[in-house]
Amino acid sequence: MPDLPRRIKIFEEGPREGFQFEKGPIPTEAKIRLIDALSDTGLRHIQIASFVDPRRVPGMADAEAVARGIRVRPGVEYSALWMNERGLRQALDIPHLRVDGKVRLYPSGSFLRSNLQRTPEENRAKNVALIQTCLAIGVPVTEASISSAFGCNFEGDIPLPSVLAMVEEALQLFTEHGCTLHHLILADTMAWATPLSVQRMIGAIRTRHPDLPLRLHLHDTRGMGLANAFAGLAMGIDLFDASIAGLGGCPFAKHRAAAGNVCTEDLVSMCHEMGIDTGTNLEALVTASEIAQQVVGHPLPGRVAQAGSLSAIREKRRAA
Repeated sequence: MPDLPRRIKIFEEGPREGFQFEKGPIPTEAKIRLIDALSDTGLRHIQIASFVDPRRVPGMADAEAVARGIRVRPGVEYSALWMNERGLRQALDIPHLRVDGKVRLYPSGSFLRSNLQRTPEENRAKNVALIQTCLAIGVPVTEASISSAFGCNFEGDIPLPSVLAMVEEALQLFTEHGCTLHHLILADTMAWATPLSVQRMIGAIRTRHPDLPLRLHLHDTRGMGLANAFAGLAMGIDLFDASIAGLGGCPFAKHRAAAGNVCTEDLVSMCHEMGIDTGTNLEALVTASEIAQQVVGHPLPGRVAQAGSLSAIREKRRAA
């Protein structure tokens, strides 16, 4: 058995991932209800909305109302996704949102065009401009993400050298602008990763940059989410994005099936059973997962909420 981290940090993205992906309107009050429930689970970071063009992502038309309506719990970081200066300034108008700058890189030019309508050259220029804007108004630039890092529904397998080139581009941008990279996010946006490819990629990056903090964003479209998360754990990764009940997906990724991020309560259950601390209350997460299903009005793919946690079953047996 490999040495596993003693503790991991989960970045909850269910509200943003789910509400951008679900078909049909979801009432603002229902979105707030789910976020408030997540605030009571021990999670320390929750991404609650996207400040993006509502014509392209109608589910985010009420992003400001959601952000202003939540019950802010001390000790919890609330954030929102934004893609340009307009979205950045909208996020800055909400006093309780944590707003950091993020460099976004795409080894798949086709997905870049689908998601942001840019060429690779335009995206490089936009990243530079965004960093300069952030620094000019006092917003720290702390993250970089590589989307479709393991494969792409438009282009197929992504060669490892292409991803490594994106890593170097990110580090160069941060160095040139005097910024400190807190997390490099490897995103399996379209669920092409396998445990072997996860470990190969992490190993290749660490060979070049052994101290670079890596974070995994794993989608479960093809049922590989937890297996890939375990592969990351086995490589010492302790930062994971996750989505309550398996909510969500990318609306521009050309998916034919459910496309949510790895399920939060399932990831937590696996970690707790292996003695890895997540800082969260699993039963509270199960409750939040049940609320998520009520909010969207249909079953969601999370397993633990359906079957019950092993810790709860053990407790019932002891009580009996």
